[in-house]
Amino acid sequence: MRVLTFNGGIHPPHHKSATENKSVEVAVQPKSVYIPLSQHIGAPCTALVKVGDVVKKGQKIGEPGGFVSAPVHSSVSGIVKSIKAMTVPGGQKAMCVEIENDFKEEVFEEIKPYPGIEKMSKEELLAMIKDAGIVGMGGATFPTHVKLSPPKEKNIDVAILNGAECEPYLTADHRLMLESPEDIVLGLQVIIKILEVEKGYIGIEDNKPECLSVMEAAAKHEPKIEVVSFQTKYPQGAEKQLIYACTNREVPSGGLPMDIGLVVSNVATAAQIGKTLKTGMPLIERICTVTGSVVKDPKNLLIKNGTLYSELIEQCGGFTVAPAKVVSGGPMMGLAQAKLEVPSTKGSSGILCMSAEEVSCEEPSNCIRCGKCISICPARIQPMFISAYSLMYNYEKAEEYKALDCIECGSCSFVCPARRPLLQSIRVAKKEILAQRRKASK
Repeated sequence: MRVLTFNGGIHPPHHKSATENKSVEVAVQPKSVYIPLSQHIGAPCTALVKVGDVVKKGQKIGEPGGFVSAPVHSSVSGIVKSIKAMTVPGGQKAMCVEIENDFKEEVFEEIKPYPGIEKMSKEELLAMIKDAGIVGMGGATFPTHVKLSPPKEKNIDVAILNGAECEPYLTADHRLMLESPEDIVLGLQVIIKILEVEKGYIGIEDNKPECLSVMEAAAKHEPKIEVVSFQTKYPQGAEKQLIYACTNREVPSGGLPMDIGLVVSNVATAAQIGKTLKTGMPLIERICTVTGSVVKDPKNLLIKNGTLYSELIEQCGGFTVAPAKVVSGGPMMGLAQAKLEVPSTKGSSGILCMSAEEVSCEEPSNCIRCGKCISICPARIQPMFISAYSLMYNYEKAEEYKALDCIECGSCSFVCPARRPLLQSIRVAKKEILAQRRKASK
């Protein structure tokens, strides 16, 4: 098997040993869940329930607010206690439906298995994905039905599943590939049928040989599906880098994968499509890696959407010492949390709890013009200049230096000897540029 890769990238410590060999455990059910009405990129949902309503597992409780949106469903059966604004993992406030769990696990009556991929049209399969509220589960949470509805003028001929999981510490996708490979293959078959393509790839880094073997075995009778091996390097799981390594095609600056005939999804997203097809159950739970040096018993947990981070950490034995930082996601692209009373979402792939020794407290110094950030940048932009202009509030100049091409992988910050806030300042620039564009369009 060929080992594929991309230009640039880094080799951060993996730190996966604490959980990569631990099977997924079903998390203890919470007494209450707090389900955000916005768990996706796009318009938030409108609540379909009110305080005092009795709801069942899998029942839709949030109606999408537009095409780029996704419905939200109850992850438990119980009674709606409140609908209130809460802080969510991204740091912003979102309206959340609080449901007191009755522990009866009563399933909503309308939920039933679908007839099967052979008996369903591509339009019916796409409607299934939309109704189930499936979004990108690799972290981006882009509504999957939108991604699988490219404009007619886009000639899509390849679908790719991302099984790289290159982010340190996280092992949710690793365990998913080992324990549910058939769901992943079935989900990719659905994607292939919807897009009407002849080729589907499942890309996995070569530091996961057991995943490569298991997925190859699961796909061996599927002529349209090929499992490919990637060189272990961060950020191999980034969309554009994944595409280049797999097909040697390059997404143009400012472009999208569909511009060069591709659609990329995460293996967890595909697995959810497969599970929904077999059971009818929408996206109400996912695998989440709870890990870090200060967690007593790190685990891969199958969690109900809306479970508080604090409860998930407690199910892993709590902290051995007080954490210096808790991150939603991985250490490279994740977001530090101000508090633990935040609800898990469809995109909660990991909770990382770090000690003071692991968190750099060095003050940034002046840029020494070493050029390391440029040499390793997988997007082939110039982080040092974009960051400098951002810190001077010169967002027009930052845009000239292709700030929007930044994939926010954090590689530049990782290698910077001056500990400059490269990623953070580039993120600010991107937000300001996009805000100015929206303002101009109005």
